[in-house]
Amino acid sequence: MTLKQYNIEELILLCQQKNQKAQCEIYNRYAKAMYNVSFRIVKDAHYAEDVMQEGFLKAFNKINDFKQEVAFGAWLKRIIVNCSIDFYKKNNQYKTEDFESTLYKIEEITADVAENESFNELKIKQVLEIINSLKYNYRMVLTLFYIEGYDSEEISEILNISYANSRTTLSRAKESLRKKIKEL
Repeated sequence: MTLKQYNIEELILLCQQKNQKAQCEIYNRYAKAMYNVSFRIVKDAHYAEDVMQEGFLKAFNKINDFKQEVAFGAWLKRIIVNCSIDFYKKNNQYKTEDFESTLYKIEEITADVAENESFNELKIKQVLEIINSLKYNYRMVLTLFYIEGYDSEEISEILNISYANSRTTLSRAKESLRKKIKEL
């Protein structure tokens, strides 16, 4: 029987015994989804891949801490989200972007999108661009809420803020998003 036929619980048990083939199988099953999670936060393909791999290493090192209170994918996703947020905070703390290059990127994207994509896809891209233009904490809570599917309580745990602060930030972020969408 190959490892592809094993269910996730069996693979986790093998990983707890440091079975590298089982780790590889888990990686293969979850890599694409975890890369997407990381990319939505890190915003760079190469860094997202690095962060994802670091997250998998952390997960495999802490696999004995997995108590099966939640699904393995959710547990792994939480690790990837935390690694991505840590990376983003560490590497974008003092980063400034040149106004001219930003303007050029926006003009280029607008031209490409208008020529190649349907109206609905255009709206989705515009909303994502608006989300990306919001300040960091608004962008982060909206990404975690709308794209990753976390609720306010989970967001407060991930970002290490109070539940009330999480709800307030989410509410303000939604309002900011609404205002910018109305400007379209």
